[in-house]
Amino acid sequence: MSVPEVLLQSVGKKFLGSTKPVLEGIDLAIERGEFVSIIGPSGCGKSTLLKLVAGLIPCSKGEIAIDGAKPDAARKLMSFVFQDATLLQWRTVEKNVALALELEGKPREENAARTAQLLELVGLSHVAKHYPRQLSGGMKMRTSIARALATLPRLLLMDEPFAALDEMTRDRMNEELLRLREEQNWTVLFVTHSVAEAVFLASKVIVLAPHPGCIAHMVDVDLPYPRTQETRDSDAYDELVNRTSRLLREAHRV
Repeated sequence: MSVPEVLLQSVGKKFLGSTKPVLEGIDLAIERGEFVSIIGPSGCGKSTLLKLVAGLIPCSKGEIAIDGAKPDAARKLMSFVFQDATLLQWRTVEKNVALALELEGKPREENAARTAQLLELVGLSHVAKHYPRQLSGGMKMRTSIARALATLPRLLLMDEPFAALDEMTRDRMNEELLRLREEQNWTVLFVTHSVAEAVFLASKVIVLAPHPGCIAHMVDVDLPYPRTQETRDSDAYDELVNRTSRLLREAHRV
């Protein structure tokens, strides 16, 4: 049997000084190439779960494995995209994208070639010399995604990356993200507050219940890829969004 890309076994998290755990009893197996969205009410531990998988904070209970290794030992397999693009304001777009390569000590020529490739991939070659203050919200997020892809990750962790964008830009970014995934085939764990976004992107949606955070429901999204505006206009998509919304409301009442 193949080893899951991400495996969580009885995972719990309780922060120092808190009387209740944020997460409890999380069991989850994510296979290579899956796109998994995580939704749930505010405070249910969505972002905490992502940080546990990334190894940014330790588990209080249970175990997490990334391709069979502990998160700390699997850092090179992962990249994290936050809600804020977190770009360095004094560096150009191309210099922001190249940052991870510089930190790895790659040769300058190799960095330049890889950066140019990534900027073309995300459609930002024409603003390579621009600074973050000169970019739109969507361009900033595409720069952040390109930077995350610079180290050729197998696992992409995304914490509400499109939450600050207007609806039309967000929809376009969703489609661009899926296009990039088709080309590079990463596994994705994606946190969002939007049920519509979760269903549009994912092959599986996890619904968390709060107090403490636990998996209340798992929804298989059997919509074919690639997904476009036609997907959003389909009855099957509407039905899945409505069903997932009902499950989210039920989880909120737990």
